[in-house]
Amino acid sequence: RMFHDDELEESEKFYVGQPRVLLLIYALYNTLVARSEMVCYFVIILNHMISASMITLVLPILIFLWAMLSVPRPSKRFWMTAIVYTEVAIVIKYFFQFGFFPWNKHVDYTKDKPYHPPNIIGIEKKEGYVHYDLVQLLALFFHRSILKCHGLWDEDEKGDTSSNKEDTDDELSLTGGRRGSSASLKSVNLAASVESIHVHFPEQQTAIRRKSSSSISRLSHSLYFLQCKLCAIKSHCGLCCFRTLQVYMPIRQFFYNLIHPDYSAVTDVYVLMFLADTVDFIIIVFGFWAFGKHSAAADITSSLSEDQVPEAFLVMVLIQFGTMVVDRALYLKKTVMGKVIFQVILVFGIHFWMFFILPGVTERKFSQNTVAQLWYFVKCVYFGLSAYQIRCGYPTRVLGNFLTKSYNYVNLFLFQGFRLVPFLTELRAVMDWVWTDTTLSLSSWICVEDIYAHIFILKCWRESEKRYPQPRGQKKKKVVKYGMGGMIIVLLICIVWFPLLFMSLIKSVAGVTNKPLDVSITITLGGYQPIFTMSAQQNQLKSLDPTEFSDFLRSYKGNTAALQFLEGYAREDITRADLEGNSNSLWTISPPSRNKMIQGLKDFDADFTLVISWTIQRTLEEVYPYYIKAPSDSLAKPIKQLLKGMSPDHGKQSMWENITVSLVKNASEEWWVLNQLGKRHKTPHESLELFIFSDKVSPPSLGFLAGYGIMGLYASVVLVIGKFVREFFSGISHSIMFEELPNVDRILKLCTDIFLVRETGELELEEDLYAKLIFLYRSPETMIKWTREKT
Repeated sequence: RMFHDDELEESEKFYVGQPRVLLLIYALYNTLVARSEMVCYFVIILNHMISASMITLVLPILIFLWAMLSVPRPSKRFWMTAIVYTEVAIVIKYFFQFGFFPWNKHVDYTKDKPYHPPNIIGIEKKEGYVHYDLVQLLALFFHRSILKCHGLWDEDEKGDTSSNKEDTDDELSLTGGRRGSSASLKSVNLAASVESIHVHFPEQQTAIRRKSSSSISRLSHSLYFLQCKLCAIKSHCGLCCFRTLQVYMPIRQFFYNLIHPDYSAVTDVYVLMFLADTVDFIIIVFGFWAFGKHSAAADITSSLSEDQVPEAFLVMVLIQFGTMVVDRALYLKKTVMGKVIFQVILVFGIHFWMFFILPGVTERKFSQNTVAQLWYFVKCVYFGLSAYQIRCGYPTRVLGNFLTKSYNYVNLFLFQGFRLVPFLTELRAVMDWVWTDTTLSLSSWICVEDIYAHIFILKCWRESEKRYPQPRGQKKKKVVKYGMGGMIIVLLICIVWFPLLFMSLIKSVAGVTNKPLDVSITITLGGYQPIFTMSAQQNQLKSLDPTEFSDFLRSYKGNTAALQFLEGYAREDITRADLEGNSNSLWTISPPSRNKMIQGLKDFDADFTLVISWTIQRTLEEVYPYYIKAPSDSLAKPIKQLLKGMSPDHGKQSMWENITVSLVKNASEEWWVLNQLGKRHKTPHESLELFIFSDKVSPPSLGFLAGYGIMGLYASVVLVIGKFVREFFSGISHSIMFEELPNVDRILKLCTDIFLVRETGELELEEDLYAKLIFLYRSPETMIKWTREKT
């Protein structure tokens, strides 16, 4: 008969009738109580992320290398260590807040220096220096109270006593009941030169899931430990060595029990570890600026667009990728010892890099680097998952991809997306072949993987057809036809016309006006010393007002070519440059060159060139380009549509302007003066007038794509995508035999059997099953029989 109590029933009804908000608070509190140790871990890590000092570094390392590796839970000794250490840290920080310490007199100057010794140690003077330590201490005491309420606070001592008693009885039975031998192993009194040293055997810390390794193993370890202690005490530094052994042997026994458990509740959290590493990889790529020096305003795309690979980015990416490869190898080999060693190396290495090397590279404290803090927090999640994997042990069988465990649309699309990532499928297949015992060659292994992937996709489609059956003889619904077909049509049209639309809209709609900052004119006669140099900047570069712009457009009424050109420019794209007619540099030609140039100008039968950024004829008529186009690149060209054709002022003729050139002498100095004859804005002094039409440029965020141009986009985007689309629509007739399989369960089971016998070490059977799979794909008749619907 089930136990029944009226008060318990009334209490349950009372809680059920409470408001939902109150029930949510109860649930959150119960969750907090159930995972109070995780709350402590989180607060400790958060405190270290904010403080980032040597004082707060100790507890996070102890969490990943002691607490999370303890079976079945951290011992009382760990929690007492954490509580006492936090209290001591609070006292130390408080003591060093007094102003009489030398380093506290210039706090504003040294607070942001990452390698300032008080900042490294964690004893610098600052506001709120102890807030997070108090929260940490509060969380530890809360967890201590929870353990006391459930009777788990003193469990370790009782478990150790009973365990030691059982071990002693086992040792007595092995030694034939000689009590003296047992006593000598349990507690040995050895006389030293000064004092009597009492030696204790290292105690076992786990009493629930694991027992001692074995009585014989325990006895051999005891004898080994006793022998080490005797040798140490006989030496000159015996006491020092003995103290070292007292620390070393429990640590050695802890990791020995961890690697050689009697019982193992295996689990598989490799997928979660891989996801945590992937998130860290993404953080490195998109938050690259946080891991380098003088790169706060830079990003990886701008660096790569300049064909530069920053060293900090390369090192971080290679280390992150290398750890993922090593993790995969350990997972496939199922070696707990290797994982323990890898965990120890990573914990010390990552903490040394993040808190001692990175601040020096970035020249800013870790607590001021938000991206690095986020990366470290995700890495702490990885450390926790790794510790859980070590504590529980690796699974005995690793079968297939984790995305192939269910046959639904979510797994189907995720699996196909996984296979689309460049080189990921190939790298995974080769690594699996290298670190898995098998008799298959690499090509045969890849063949099995490809068949399994193909059969899994077919299985997902067959399952979807069962969930959403199509009645026989019924036409497809319009929702399906217009939904799927219409989406494909729109997608294909967008791909075909994407370059034209992109290049047209990127500058007209999202384009940014690119006004000139400097306009320079240089004129050279016959290759001699330049006679005129002038620049227009700032106030000399003016925009047209609406009236001037309207008059300008009206002046080209009837000129179709000019009006078509002007359609692409707005008023803000046109700049009028007013250049001073007097050269800004003296004419420093030598007398012989001067006389030679005069003789050349007098000879009307000989050619004499005038260079204004290009070579023209001798005469100075119609040489000045009134309108210049400034494209996005550095090559500026005259606008021929505006310099030729019909116009109200010039008629049907060239519109290049005439200029006058005169040499002015002043004592021993001389310079040239140029004046434009036909100017829209008449000025009394000698000057040159120039209209610059600036092309809009693409926004900086899309510059990398717009830089390819129309033909580049067609070659790199449309043609490549078109090739994949053509492969999807062509060659279908050649794959009907392998695509139209009504029932793939038997083939899927055959692939799974190959994975299973490989994991169990039946390598001869693996060869036989692989030969059967190959024969099945070589025989269409057998394939038809194997894939029939079950009756």
